[in-house]
Amino acid sequence: MTKRIGVLLSGRGSNFEALADSVVSGKIPNAEIALVLSNREAAAGIDRAKARGLTTRVIPSKGLEREAYDRLVVAALNEAKVDLVCLAGYMRLLSPYFVAAFPERILNIHPSLLPSFPGLEAQKQALDYGVKFAGCTVHFVDENLDAGPIILQSVVPVEDRDTEETLSARILKEEHRMYSEAVKLVLEGKYKILGRRVVRS
Repeated sequence: MTKRIGVLLSGRGSNFEALADSVVSGKIPNAEIALVLSNREAAAGIDRAKARGLTTRVIPSKGLEREAYDRLVVAALNEAKVDLVCLAGYMRLLSPYFVAAFPERILNIHPSLLPSFPGLEAQKQALDYGVKFAGCTVHFVDENLDAGPIILQSVVPVEDRDTEETLSARILKEEHRMYSEAVKLVLEGKYKILGRRVVRS
């Protein structure tokens, strides 16, 4: 049975495109992207999704309280009969209502080795702190910022000459590879959550 993925994005949508490519190529088997939704009308990712012939929705978030907005988004995802929600550069913190609507069925990718450097500008945070290794994390989403159980992580060495741009570019390559791997793992159900640990089964 084909699993239906809903993708939420706010910007360019490069992680969305990596997921879409993996669905088309079969790296994420038995799956389809049922809906690409954005809170911003100007999001380039929506144009990229339209160019692929995918179903898109824009629900502007401006002026709405978090839960009121999330109720609209959850309704759209349910209407699309989505099995898994993937955040791909979605710049909003989800409400408890949203998280409860899709328990352990919302994934996010973050450009740091969580729990280090949550929130915005994670790559800049890493450089400012002087770490020798950065990376990215795919995790289940809860109502707290970048705090849900970790599914996969990938380590990217920090080079002495790195800028925020060069480090971000190398991390992004790993994001594209690893997000697809994590989505495949979750859709196939080959894992268990033991406390905070996500263990392959």
